[in-house]
Amino acid sequence: MSQESQHGKWTLSDSDEDNVIPPTPPKKPNVKPDPERRANAVNTVTKPKPKSEPSIKSEEISAPPMGSEARQAAHLNQSNPVKYKNSSSPAAKRKRETDEGGWNLSSSDDDAPSSAPKVKPRQSRPGPPPKKKIEDKRPPSPHGPAYYKEEPSDFFEANLSAVSDTYRFYLNKVTGIEKKYNTGALHIKEILSPMFGTLKESVQFNYCFDIPWMVKQYPPEFRDKPVTIVHGEKRESKARLIQQAQPYSHIRFCQAKLDIAFGTHHTKMMLLWYEEGFRVIILTSNMIQADWYQKTQGLWMSPLYPRLPEGSPETAGESRTHFKRDLLEYLRAYRAPELAEWIERIKEHDLSETRIYLLGSTPGRFQGPDMEKWGHLKLRKLLIEHTCPVQKAEQWPVIGQFSSIGSMGLDKTKWLAAEFQRTLTTLGKASSSSSPGTSVLLVYPSVDNVRTSLEGYPAGGSLPYSIQTAQKQLWLHSYFHRWKAEVSGRSSAMPHIKTYMRASPDFSQLAWFLVTSANLSKAAWGALEKNNTQMMIRSYELGVLYLPSAFDMSSFPVEKNIFPVSSSSAGFPVPFDLPPPHYSSKDQPWIWNIPYTQAPDTHGNIWVPS
Repeated sequence: MSQESQHGKWTLSDSDEDNVIPPTPPKKPNVKPDPERRANAVNTVTKPKPKSEPSIKSEEISAPPMGSEARQAAHLNQSNPVKYKNSSSPAAKRKRETDEGGWNLSSSDDDAPSSAPKVKPRQSRPGPPPKKKIEDKRPPSPHGPAYYKEEPSDFFEANLSAVSDTYRFYLNKVTGIEKKYNTGALHIKEILSPMFGTLKESVQFNYCFDIPWMVKQYPPEFRDKPVTIVHGEKRESKARLIQQAQPYSHIRFCQAKLDIAFGTHHTKMMLLWYEEGFRVIILTSNMIQADWYQKTQGLWMSPLYPRLPEGSPETAGESRTHFKRDLLEYLRAYRAPELAEWIERIKEHDLSETRIYLLGSTPGRFQGPDMEKWGHLKLRKLLIEHTCPVQKAEQWPVIGQFSSIGSMGLDKTKWLAAEFQRTLTTLGKASSSSSPGTSVLLVYPSVDNVRTSLEGYPAGGSLPYSIQTAQKQLWLHSYFHRWKAEVSGRSSAMPHIKTYMRASPDFSQLAWFLVTSANLSKAAWGALEKNNTQMMIRSYELGVLYLPSAFDMSSFPVEKNIFPVSSSSAGFPVPFDLPPPHYSSKDQPWIWNIPYTQAPDTHGNIWVPS
């Protein structure tokens, strides 16, 4: 079938409609259920290692592919190497004969730009250069040494004086960018290090886990402390997860109940119990190596919460944002005995210093007052109660930025421009209906964003927008804006972070800012049912909402120089450039399960579905 739009044309060949099983990797892949898409397996192609790289150690690429089919496609990039200039494999040839099986690339794409040169294969040197001795002591690159970007020697050394405590919002460190853009950013090893507390026990909530890698991120002195893993795996994938943990007696599991079809446990949170107190981390990274090196990710780190005096009432230690109440309610929603001890533990701590609002989603069908506990109706409630109307509010655009897209319906009125836009455009009690005149800018990487990124085409494995979903909602693509993040030095680090905000007409102020695990989907945010009397949510999600009133401000000024981090700055560190640039006529949104063969990525590779 063929469909056309202003953003190009795609063709689905007969072979695309069959699920082609890729070659079996060394270990059985951990395929995730996908609430919004059903896509085909993919073969991807890579180039041989350049001369300057040492031979790849087997342990650096032998980890099983994890996550969705799109992530497995990126993993298979390592197992089927084919060069761009020599892409005459049967799969590549067949796909080119079917007009690329996807978006037509413009004629300008036929020539490889200077940013993606053809790299000739060369023979490796007999041994690694001496400087690699230091690098060998560090965690390997998510794509092996051939993709390893040189990093400063202090990559894993956080400077607390450079950590801003105003908003407590941080980006993850990224390899392959200027050092100044990592000053004040955090890596997982630092988050779990003794400089933030003497760890006694922890809980890791996440969607995707590589348990052996996760254990290594804890410092040696904390590596045997009890860890509870909260996950949503079932059947075979659950068995594989448990098998991963066999060598680690200190790990136990808590399975999140997913009673509604196609729901996922997408929340990403750490609960850290220290000798000195308790801390919460809410983040956007999966607990796998590939999410922590060359992607743009974000997190909120709570203050260190001290223990309350003995005999304090249960209501003690609450913040003005009711964070303690909302966190306990979120944990109770799991209905899990494994979390009961943590619920009691949190009650015993003082969370009063918290200045953000917790915004979660939990699976279920909710009616009455419960409709406003979760999802976008909880966001709407908070915006009504804790923000104020502004003059000419229709000129304040809403910005949504995400890494995956669900099915929005046949047109924008089915959900996006109806109930969801009504929530996003709410400002104060006077906001009673959707503001149709308000611009909604959606930031999602283009094909060219992915192609020229640090990771190249494999970065698209974390951007699982499928052709099956995209072809049903061509109307959505007129909303799209490119990823550009010069302000954070991360234009080439593809976003896995998810952020939503309301900006002033000149983009210098924010009415609010949200960082969350929730992508642009009804499964994550919820959808109204039964004539708007019921809210249905499929998945677990979690984020933090920044409202100026909790900081005794009328709006957040947008920080123009977010790196290096300054503890004295009052500006909010939006991680990408404002305003975001609109797609050009030649731009197409990245779609993971169609081929891109007419131009190589930054590593000289192409991307070919089989």
